[in-house]
Amino acid sequence: MFGAPGSGSAAVEMALRQAGIAYRSVRAASWEPGPGYEALKAVNPLGQIPTLVLSDGMVLTESAAILTHLGLSAPGLLPDEPSARARAIRGLVYIAANCYSAVSISDFPERWTTQSGDPAAVEAVRQAARVQLHQAWLRFADQFFDPAQPYLCGARPGALDFLALVVSKWSGTRAALKRQRPSFHAWLEALQRHPAVAGVHAEHWPD
Repeated sequence: MFGAPGSGSAAVEMALRQAGIAYRSVRAASWEPGPGYEALKAVNPLGQIPTLVLSDGMVLTESAAILTHLGLSAPGLLPDEPSARARAIRGLVYIAANCYSAVSISDFPERWTTQSGDPAAVEAVRQAARVQLHQAWLRFADQFFDPAQPYLCGARPGALDFLALVVSKWSGTRAALKRQRPSFHAWLEALQRHPAVAGVHAEHWPD
């Protein structure tokens, strides 16, 4: 499993550990040149993390796809009931399409403007991406979070819980949620302390 501290690989590690699947971690990221990153590019030319290489050599990329595969292969990561499972998969894709993508623009705004040499133009792109990102999270909270239910995936944390926990930590999202969806924010903060995720969370965000 290729990944780096504080990255989306944390969600995949949470799922692997909950499912009891043994794995080997390789530290790799585009911002950390070295052998790990070169090994990553050999299996995923885009150099994205997380990248998961299965025991048969199949390469899985994209957090939502990895978590969906794990959820369909191992019990407990996706709901058993078909409608609930479909809703969880929809949530995974929602985060990938609407939140992860906006984070990428927020993190690398210079890639998304023809005026990359103009700091003001670059910052304008970053701020616009964050507005869209935070709005997407507000809609996620309204559609997928039910305070009457313990977790997004049912009786215990699952794939959607893990991805929401990790991706919501980026680009000022938690602060926006604390202001505008405080119950969802409090739930996310409590989820970080759940035994199923606390170990991985502490490894990725030791502070």
